[in-house]
Amino acid sequence: MTTTTGDRRPQAYTNPYLAGIGLGLVLLSSFVLVGRGLGASGAFNSVIAWAVNAVAPAHARSNEFIAGYLGDGSASPLKSWLVFEVIGVFAGAMLSGLLAGRTKVMTEKGPRVSVRMRLAMAFAGGILMAFGAALARGCTSGQALTGGALLNLGSWVFMMMVFAGAYAVAYFVRWQWR
Repeated sequence: MTTTTGDRRPQAYTNPYLAGIGLGLVLLSSFVLVGRGLGASGAFNSVIAWAVNAVAPAHARSNEFIAGYLGDGSASPLKSWLVFEVIGVFAGAMLSGLLAGRTKVMTEKGPRVSVRMRLAMAFAGGILMAFGAALARGCTSGQALTGGALLNLGSWVFMMMVFAGAYAVAYFVRWQWR
């Protein structure tokens, strides 16, 4: 399904191989320039830690998981590399979409599913992915991109299990897209 901005015709998507090379160069630049890889779930954990600390500081300090993001309290958890990275990813994606004429508010779905069902399934999938990222101590971008690039065995096992899980569940949900 194509989307347009106004009367402008959307540009073609970038070749996936070129995009993969570009992503690899971004990852390499990240290691060279800031000494860290890419990730996303840590940014959301930092925001959650900041919010919990703002509402219930005693609880935030007593919770081992949240306290890890608060550190010694000398710096805000929002000053994390991952928070800035996720903001940059969002801004870059928005700019790219605007320049390519592909921005539009819509819900992508197959012909056999309602918008409500599509959003409910996306939300459920997001919750499962967040739970898995918490268990694995990293999301797909952190585990697959950063951990995979560092040849971390756990990251490779994580990605194999992500693909195995996706193939196992695809049979039950692919009817939505036909």
